[in-house]
Amino acid sequence: MIEYLIGVDGGGTGTRVRVARNDNLGTVLALGSSGPSGLMHGAEQAWSAIMQALNSAFGAAGVMRPALERMAIGLGLAGVNNRQWAADFSAKNPGFGDTVVETDAFTTLVGAHQGRPGVIIAIGTGSVGEVLTADGRRREVGGWGFPASDEAGGAWLGMRAITHAQQVLDGRAPGSDFARAIIHFCGANCGGLFDSHRDSMFAWLATASQTSYAQLAPLVIAHAESDPTARRLMGEAGQEVARIAAALDPSGQLPIALCGGIAAHLYAYLPEPLSTLVIKPHADAAAGALRLIDQKIKGKQTC
Repeated sequence: MIEYLIGVDGGGTGTRVRVARNDNLGTVLALGSSGPSGLMHGAEQAWSAIMQALNSAFGAAGVMRPALERMAIGLGLAGVNNRQWAADFSAKNPGFGDTVVETDAFTTLVGAHQGRPGVIIAIGTGSVGEVLTADGRRREVGGWGFPASDEAGGAWLGMRAITHAQQVLDGRAPGSDFARAIIHFCGANCGGLFDSHRDSMFAWLATASQTSYAQLAPLVIAHAESDPTARRLMGEAGQEVARIAAALDPSGQLPIALCGGIAAHLYAYLPEPLSTLVIKPHADAAAGALRLIDQKIKGKQTC
């Protein structure tokens, strides 16, 4: 007997869960969050983050968490397109009564449009777009992963910010408050162990991950109004979003929901034809994952 349904949004930077009773999906009982559960970090890390978020959700609601077999979980995870990662993750299921594992792009689409046709472009640590057409076909654009893809995402912005800071240190570009903020960030995150900005930069680069680069994106956003380089980077991100949208729906007829932590900061940098199609998402990826597991459970109950 499944008592609770869980919806999970697992990305490269963080994890969010929604918990609902099986008999009352319309009311979310609890919310929880934790560190990254994108599959690029490994299956063990993903499950650990999911369980941490789930435990925090039940704790916040003041409800004792039931045994895992009495819960069904829908998961939208970054990295599911890598079949080996997805298989390894599914094989390590710690005991949930039922599961649905999908890409975070599809659960974002389901949440944003309530399962109806539409386009989503999710821009967080990385980026990906997906379309659901009126005849039920799905297609994904982007989402090839860091560092080769993820255009307009936080890590993509961060890598370009680092390149600019390196050019400033070399004397290839003039200094600015924006460049100094990036350089200071790298030095501060090396524990202040180096006297030279150049040495600090090399040390930071030696251990930098997708998440590390994405942590620089807020500096790009914060300086975009006052600094021409930061503003140019945001403009380039807006153009990348437009290219993803055009590839997903060349006719430009479907509503487009921009989702993810970076998305809200890009509205001002979108080309005008695209901005007229953009709508506010109805709900998030965790809600989409919750909808998918609810549909699966209801399908089994009617069989």
